[in-house]
Amino acid sequence: MKFNRFSTLALLAFLAGGCASLPSVGPDYHQPETKAPTQWSEPLAGGETNSAAKTAAWWKNFHDAELDSLITRAVNSNLDLRIAQSRVGEARAQYSGASADLWPTVNGGGAFNRWRQSEHQPVLGSMPIPPGTPFDGNVYQAGFDASWEIDVFGGKRRAVEAAKARLAGTEFGERDVLVSLLGEVARNYVDLRGYQSRLAIANENIHAQERSLAITQNRFTNGLATDLDVQQAKTVLASTRADVPTLESAIQTTTHRLEVLLGQQPGTLQAELATVAPIPAQPPQVPVGLPSELLLRRPDVSRAERQLAAATANIGVAKSDLFPKFYLTGAAGSESISSSDWFTSGSRFWSFGPTVQWRIFDAGRIRANIKVKTAQQEQALTAYEQTVLTAFAEVEDNLVLYAMEQVRRRSLEDAVVASRKTLNTANKLYANGLTDFIQVLDAERSLYHAQDALAQSDRTISANLIALYKSLGGGWETVAPSAALASAETAK
Repeated sequence: MKFNRFSTLALLAFLAGGCASLPSVGPDYHQPETKAPTQWSEPLAGGETNSAAKTAAWWKNFHDAELDSLITRAVNSNLDLRIAQSRVGEARAQYSGASADLWPTVNGGGAFNRWRQSEHQPVLGSMPIPPGTPFDGNVYQAGFDASWEIDVFGGKRRAVEAAKARLAGTEFGERDVLVSLLGEVARNYVDLRGYQSRLAIANENIHAQERSLAITQNRFTNGLATDLDVQQAKTVLASTRADVPTLESAIQTTTHRLEVLLGQQPGTLQAELATVAPIPAQPPQVPVGLPSELLLRRPDVSRAERQLAAATANIGVAKSDLFPKFYLTGAAGSESISSSDWFTSGSRFWSFGPTVQWRIFDAGRIRANIKVKTAQQEQALTAYEQTVLTAFAEVEDNLVLYAMEQVRRRSLEDAVVASRKTLNTANKLYANGLTDFIQVLDAERSLYHAQDALAQSDRTISANLIALYKSLGGGWETVAPSAALASAETAK
């Protein structure tokens, strides 16, 4: 009997130790092969180069200390980023829980019961009862029980594989949130400086138009101009003044967005950002790398790939329900009706043995679940392919927008120079009575609109460059990677 029990224990121990090396049910995951173009389809006409992309701290290329400070504070206090970091902690705990399922569970317990049975129960009531027979007493019990599911077919190993992939995907999701945060802070900061620049241009033109109005009123008083000239000058001035409230409100709302991105109350940054500063200028060269490098930098692509890996592993988890499940169960402890001999050898009890469970009939639930997981895996594959295509398209779009806006800016710069010369000429001709005042007013309007368009173009160029850096997946490398995966591996 001892030999048989020893043989059974040895066989089960061998089975439990060797099942880790057995193949698991379900498909093995292989990362999809993605063909990347060798070159960008859009010409690199805006200072971009194919040299290795340097996007780790791309905002420093603008050489703006205020922008650097805002981004540092946003990384430390943004609420969306905190949520993403909390999701990583949640995924880490789920991975640890899935890994723990590979090991036995042991429960300990103790109990004390005071009992009494009826003296007139049917069986005892029909039999003579010796005097002094006890009908009450105590029961003392303490012990342990254990259960271990032996992962013969790999369902639990597939569950760990899926949880590990989800954890990595959540980490990449955190990095994706960080990339978006960096882009949003920089874009709103550029918008703010753009609105401030346009407001300064508007105020400068208002002062010039006020001087022009004063001169016209003086000429009208001296009989050298008509009332029509005065009214037209007032119209141009009022039109320019009407732009000021719109620009001031845009400055305030953009500042509020920055404050929210930094996790601060509205009004916190008002004094700090009130000082007017120029729009951050783009660097002379922007290394963007090759298309083949893009998929390694974009965290959203890596997240989609890890989600596909998790969905593939879940098919194996579902398929494992088709097979029997093997358990090792046991219990040991002490039980007695008296506390004095509770822990003596005669009060000990134990049990041990294997258990097999196999679902024979479930009306097709398991196979339906397998089909569900397979469909989800197909969806994850399609989502991954869509994410890759979107990544390439975003970079191509931003390359052309960045380059073409620079071409547009050069034309606007020429327009400003020409408009300023036109205004000077019109003023001289009008002063000498050689042209109508309407020519001066048209020249003033043209100069103001050209200067305003040039300021907007400067903002757009910097914003397009920020969008290009964001589409390249830059920024998350500057923050220490989450240690979630390493911590979970250590916990195993």
